[in-house]
Amino acid sequence: MTTVHDQSFATASPARHASLLTALVLAVAGYQINATMLAPALPDVMERLHTSSGPAGLAQTLFFLFAAIGQITIARLSDYLGRRRMLLTTLLFLILGEAVCALAPNIEIFIVGRMLQGLSAATFALSYLILHELLSPGKFGRALGIITAVNGGIAGVDAIVGGTVADTVGFRGIFLLSLLLTLVAIGVVYFSVPATNVPRPGTMDWKGASLLAVGLTGVLLALNEGGNSGWVSPGPLVLLVGGLLCLVLFPRVERGNPDALIDTSALASRRVWPLLLTTVFTLAGVFGMLNFTIPLLTQTPDAGYGMSATTSAVLFLAPASALGVIAAPLAGQFAPRIGWRRSVLIGVIGTAAAFVPLVLFPGAPWAVFAALAVLGITYTGYSLTALTGLAVESAPADKPGSVPGLNGACFGIGASLGIAVAASVVDAVTGGGPPTSGAFHAALWSSAAFVALALITAFLIKPASQPNE
Repeated sequence: MTTVHDQSFATASPARHASLLTALVLAVAGYQINATMLAPALPDVMERLHTSSGPAGLAQTLFFLFAAIGQITIARLSDYLGRRRMLLTTLLFLILGEAVCALAPNIEIFIVGRMLQGLSAATFALSYLILHELLSPGKFGRALGIITAVNGGIAGVDAIVGGTVADTVGFRGIFLLSLLLTLVAIGVVYFSVPATNVPRPGTMDWKGASLLAVGLTGVLLALNEGGNSGWVSPGPLVLLVGGLLCLVLFPRVERGNPDALIDTSALASRRVWPLLLTTVFTLAGVFGMLNFTIPLLTQTPDAGYGMSATTSAVLFLAPASALGVIAAPLAGQFAPRIGWRRSVLIGVIGTAAAFVPLVLFPGAPWAVFAALAVLGITYTGYSLTALTGLAVESAPADKPGSVPGLNGACFGIGASLGIAVAASVVDAVTGGGPPTSGAFHAALWSSAAFVALALITAFLIKPASQPNE
């Protein structure tokens, strides 16, 4: 494999830098629009596939769960096989998942397609590692902000297009559009992204990866099913116990393994574990609200605002994404100067403040609109950028893909956890019937509780100047 060193790329032309960044933006956009464009189309999915909010929520939960699994396993695998090779492989998974969802005859096949798409979330971790290995710290911060801005949506255009397509041709059109974009992304990545690392010696820790994947799947499926079939029914209990058992066994298997999926010594550091928890709780709070509760609240007649998918996307999904495109690069520019940890605190405090009107005035569209606009700055701009930058900075030198991959997995874990809990709360309050305003309000409170936990764990992150514990 050809290796490109930092020094050689640092002297490359601005056009080459721009082509690299363009390729990586297209790569992560392929995944991201499958996350954000579908949100306003959830009611259409439920109608056309003859299903309810429970299975629709499960599809979203598994999408983000497999995003977590893909982030941590594929990022670590790239230490051995190379970033560029795994980036291209990940985009192929995305194309397959898009085709499956576009042709899905029922919710079961649709869920399989969403799981395949979720694996492509690894494009984010791979892009961060590629940028970190090629760019100077200053240029890395700015580029990181641009890539992270995509993580909150494509300036709101994706949500608007998703709502318009759902109102006209239906949800299948969304996956056909994203399939075309992904095909373009593969071509641009192939020609514009160089190989950046020499394959490391050792072998992939498949045993640890399997335990982690099974454990997370069991716990999150238990949370998703608990509100529907009952928290003490056999199915959720078996899933929960089995999942927790795998997660308990995971660190035992990893201990002493030189090729461990996760560096347990780094995981014990106060620089790392509070960061990972902050990522999980922040994503759980925002995604449960933004990608599940808000689309249903704004489009449900009587119990909600009764809007069309397009109007819902324009007023309630697009503002946060559009403002994030402006705020994220600025956060990436200033974070290296003021510190990544301080930037994390700024983002999480602002995100918590934005949730106050959401839970106090859910029946007032103006209050919800204003809160989501603020989240575009505090969450999409500051939180996502700072959490990612701190993860890259905190990784051990001999395992640069470990902490970014794990933090990327926490993005997926948090998103799937938040949606699973929000869907379960809605199901529990309504008893499986049509959603009510009370159910939406309860779901918003559950999301706010996650953000409150994120606020606590963010303050536990130890500054870089202090020794790790």
